[in-house]
Amino acid sequence: MTFVLASASPARLATLRAAGLDPEVIVSGVDESQVVGLPPAELALRLAGLKCAAVHPQVADGTLVLGCDSVLELDGEALGKPADADDAVARWRRMRGRSGVLHTGHCLRVGGDADAVAAVTASTTVHFAEIDDAEIEAYVATGEPLHVAGAFTVDGLGGGFVTRIEGDHHNVVGVSLPVLRDLVRRLGRSWPDLWAR
Repeated sequence: MTFVLASASPARLATLRAAGLDPEVIVSGVDESQVVGLPPAELALRLAGLKCAAVHPQVADGTLVLGCDSVLELDGEALGKPADADDAVARWRRMRGRSGVLHTGHCLRVGGDADAVAAVTASTTVHFAEIDDAEIEAYVATGEPLHVAGAFTVDGLGGGFVTRIEGDHHNVVGVSLPVLRDLVRRLGRSWPDLWAR
């Protein structure tokens, strides 16, 4: 059985590989700006579905295709990747000392079967440290927060600025392994069969 990740995220790929999976990567090329006006959890799910649907026709029958997308919800607003360094600094000034909810949409489809699809959004609460302006400037200068939803990572340089999480750690990285296992089983497949041999 072949498994495809419809995402360019190196963190998602590393998480899947650490869990014993070795997906082929096919980047969807979906324009995320086309979806607007949805609540954050719905936005994450819709974008995940679009990414999955874009790659689905490119794979062989029976191949599992996973699309994911993450957004951070803060004050009811969906925060994806920051537009630039100034945007990242402004976000961190809003986020510090507070908590937000990281939503990751997951969509799994089976190649060759238009009806074999399972999708869900997983949500994890993230508590941020009360970091000072110098720390924010130094972090943004690394470039790391410019490439990730919410302008932070929990598995990189930003990990020191996350005081705790409530929920699945992997979800904050970009793919919830327990959620993925459940989706795999809902589509009649076996999680251990996905492990690279």
